[in-house]
Amino acid sequence: MIRSTAARLLLGLSLLTAPLAATAQAPVQYRIGFPNAVHHEAQVTVTFSQVPAGQPLQVRMARSSPGRYALHEFAKNVYDVKATDGSGKALRVTQPDPYGWDVTPGPDGTVRFSYTLYADRTDGTYAGIDAQHAHLNIPATFAFARGLTNRPVEVRFDMPAGWKVASQLQASGDAWRAPHFQYFMDSPTSLGAHQMRTWQEDGRTIELAVLHPGTDAELDRFTEQTKKVVKEARAVFGELPQFDFGRYTFIANYLPQASSDGMEHRNSTSLTAPRSLGGPGALDNLGTVSHEFVHAWNVERIRPRDLEPFDFERANMSNSLWFAEGFTQYYGDLLLRRSGAFSSDQQYCQEALNGLVNSMILSPGAQRNSAVYMSQQAPFVDAAKSIDPSNRANTYQSYYYVGGANALALDLMLRKNFKTDLDAFMRAVWQQHGKAQQDYAPAQPYRIPDLQRILGQVSGDTAFAGGFFRNHIYGHQLHRFADLLAPAGMVMRVAKPNEPALGQRGQVAFDKGRYFITYNTQLGTPLYQAGLDRDDELLKLDGKPLKDEKSLAAILKKHKVGDTVPLEYRSRGQVRTVSIPLTADPTVEIVPAEQAGQQPTPEQLAFRAAWLSSKAK
Repeated sequence: MIRSTAARLLLGLSLLTAPLAATAQAPVQYRIGFPNAVHHEAQVTVTFSQVPAGQPLQVRMARSSPGRYALHEFAKNVYDVKATDGSGKALRVTQPDPYGWDVTPGPDGTVRFSYTLYADRTDGTYAGIDAQHAHLNIPATFAFARGLTNRPVEVRFDMPAGWKVASQLQASGDAWRAPHFQYFMDSPTSLGAHQMRTWQEDGRTIELAVLHPGTDAELDRFTEQTKKVVKEARAVFGELPQFDFGRYTFIANYLPQASSDGMEHRNSTSLTAPRSLGGPGALDNLGTVSHEFVHAWNVERIRPRDLEPFDFERANMSNSLWFAEGFTQYYGDLLLRRSGAFSSDQQYCQEALNGLVNSMILSPGAQRNSAVYMSQQAPFVDAAKSIDPSNRANTYQSYYYVGGANALALDLMLRKNFKTDLDAFMRAVWQQHGKAQQDYAPAQPYRIPDLQRILGQVSGDTAFAGGFFRNHIYGHQLHRFADLLAPAGMVMRVAKPNEPALGQRGQVAFDKGRYFITYNTQLGTPLYQAGLDRDDELLKLDGKPLKDEKSLAAILKKHKVGDTVPLEYRSRGQVRTVSIPLTADPTVEIVPAEQAGQQPTPEQLAFRAAWLSSKAK
């Protein structure tokens, strides 16, 4: 999210920096308080000093946020806007567009811009405020001025008694500081009665700042699991990053009012969930920890060129999210197995591999469009909002899964054919395009050809590297996962080959007294071929009414895979009858050979151990 000095200067020029260059070092000062926190409001004041007279100061709210690629229009939650000079005299404010305000400065060169912020969504993109805490994603919280983005930033928090600050910002007296606007916008901050756990790893301080309603023992167990994940991530890349101020902070809000999310940042991550640290939810929380910590290398420091610099006033598109997010998705789950959080190979298959492989096998989109295309769709799908239906069931698959499945396939190819592995590839990318940093930004952000070149170096086979990228990154050729998994003694099979079904799991649901098609029927499936589509209501199967939740299963149980039966349905007011073949659900499952009644060879077990066992020292 942070950009180089040269890039920031260019951005500043594009945002009318030139007249303000002489005063670029005057800090921008923020103050935020919470006198009406119970109703989710904050009072924010930002002081811009040494502002030249004679031209409007363009104050704006961000429209996008680091780690998100769609527009979010944070200005919608800002009201009661006022501006004064240093003595409190009102200044003229106009609103030229929905996203900001122009202020006419007075002769003293000071603009104090104040507003009320409404914030009631605790996640990585927005801000959530209540009597218990304030979780602040900075772009959703603080306005900025065009042309002043090179200045250092100070923020002061007026908090209720007992609240503390958790942030990657630098504490300095009663203020928290950022070297410039870009670092500030990339610094989520949580205020509340955090419980802290701190330890040293590789000469760096790791902090876990947690708001949760559970016990100290639950937090201690979670901390120990997090320590293991940190060690396994370090082992992949060979070292921890040089965190800018010597510390990395997991900022965690595990509260009932939180929404499930994780958002990476340069020296911290925002973790939010309604799940507790006790029970099965703890593993889901740890999965987010694992994924987001891998981002400390991949996407924060190993950064795509097309996201550098990040633009806060438009949607940001990248060709490389299949790598930045997808490879991170693969490693997030792999680290859970290596750290022991997934206690068996069978659990790793169930929790991770099944999802990755099915995402490719069952998705028409994954077999239609490339990993690059999926990445480019992020502004439309990454927490984006729209009210009109789309055909993404047939055209799209998440770059998390497309990238993760390609990472899985590449790891197994490298291990089988080249006596190396994906860890070696990631370390090489880190050394060439991540380790060197300049002004809180990557010195050499990558392009896709850089990744292909490094794969050729690591494998020792440039033809293989070229073919992999041509077929699976720029193209959409499906991997032969069963063959790739076999050397690890893992079996891929149809999960329920003898149970007849109307389509994939989740395609048909019962709700409010009716069976209906839940989403666009997919290309090539019997429902698609028969002409059914989203929201069509199923009335009768094989002549029998579908009158309650148990009736569909009861009718299917009397048939076998391959039978053709009449289906009566209502589509947009019209009742029709078609003949439809009953097929096996195409969902596959991956199991260790021993769970499939086979005996893996010593070579297969050694291959699997080299892949899934702990690498931490």
